[in-house]
Amino acid sequence: MMLRIKRVPTVVSNYQKEEAEEGGGGGVAVGCGRNCMRECCLPGAKLPLYAFQKYDKVESSDKKDPPFAFLDSLLLGEWEDRAERGLFRYDVTACSTKVIPGDYGFIAQLNEGRHLKKRPTEFRVDKVLQPFDGSKFNFTKVGQEEILFQFEASKDGEVVFYPNAPIDVESSPSVVAINVSPIEYGHVLLIPRILECLPQRIDHESLLLALYMASEAGNPYFRLGYNSLGAFATINHLHFQAYYLAVTFPIEKAPTRKITDFKGGVVISEILKYPVRGLVFEGGYSLEDLSIAVSDSCICLQDNNIPYNVLISDSGTRMFLLPQCYAEKQALGEVSPELLDTQVNPAVWEISGHMVLKRKQDYDGASEDNAWRLLAEVSLSEARFQEVLAIIFEAISCVVTENVSLPDEDEQDVEDVDALKNGPHQTAIVAGKQECLVQH
Repeated sequence: MMLRIKRVPTVVSNYQKEEAEEGGGGGVAVGCGRNCMRECCLPGAKLPLYAFQKYDKVESSDKKDPPFAFLDSLLLGEWEDRAERGLFRYDVTACSTKVIPGDYGFIAQLNEGRHLKKRPTEFRVDKVLQPFDGSKFNFTKVGQEEILFQFEASKDGEVVFYPNAPIDVESSPSVVAINVSPIEYGHVLLIPRILECLPQRIDHESLLLALYMASEAGNPYFRLGYNSLGAFATINHLHFQAYYLAVTFPIEKAPTRKITDFKGGVVISEILKYPVRGLVFEGGYSLEDLSIAVSDSCICLQDNNIPYNVLISDSGTRMFLLPQCYAEKQALGEVSPELLDTQVNPAVWEISGHMVLKRKQDYDGASEDNAWRLLAEVSLSEARFQEVLAIIFEAISCVVTENVSLPDEDEQDVEDVDALKNGPHQTAIVAGKQECLVQH
């Protein structure tokens, strides 16, 4: 049986709504007139290019300061330029936002502009890996004015910015583009190797690129997220999302228990006392060490057809991996009408505790209990979660031994703090002696 759900697709580009009418056209030498990212418009095209420095160690003395603030001057500066040019569908800074009273400080936003008065589209939710389909909307169809800059590793080890760089079609640039339906300030899309038309599936290279973007931003309030197919990604063209929000996410406050050590100095822990079960990966001698641990785990979930979300936190030093089953439950009719009526699609941001609400009644009545109730439906059951952990640890060659929990009093209590004033903090609870077998 094929599982499908109906939902209103999020419009991430102003060209998305035109894709139904445009057919498969576009190979005219003079261009299609839309200044897109396809071969019809690329000859002679130029875009800003930020080349970041790759470094071997997280705290490398060789790491050089960029010529300007990547986050404030470039990313947010260019984003504001597009706002002034009227490229967004609404002013997200005018959306009401509040921190919900309670231990975790869930964040609620009323974003009525995201809810389109258009018919829901049917999405298949039982297949995490699906082939790229060029006839459907993809990011090569966006206008170049929606792209902020190209983002790639520097070839000479120096941080370099070119305000007007040619687009190298052969190397298929990675780009940062606006999301025209933003849910927060600075909401952008990172699209790895855009011209390769990769389907929505994580690989080692793309996840490392996302970590470098978080690292370049260097601000714990700028986070990247990923949704797999079946976990509320609606565009099957590889992309990450990112935005800036100066509040600690509830999931970042949740206590954790260490499960095991992984090669390269990475520590893998389990999230505790949170409605969605998941893993936290942190540490690593380099960004690549952390990226390998998480991407190997993501590839395992993809290959086993398990939908999941990823949050990249703390400037790329901490990552949350969250297998989920809400869309499957929805397709099987196992979600209550009350929850379905909210039309909340629990993707990475909602799971992390930023609840984007489309109805004023839900915003006015937002409570920690309501947020918890929704997210509890997203989570795998404890039994299923343990099955998935076993699949992941077998795939990445980890053996957990003597998993003896420390007493509860050694676990970090969830602090009732003002989420607008406190930065993210890391917690890792040692849970006994573990080891990881490295296989090459």
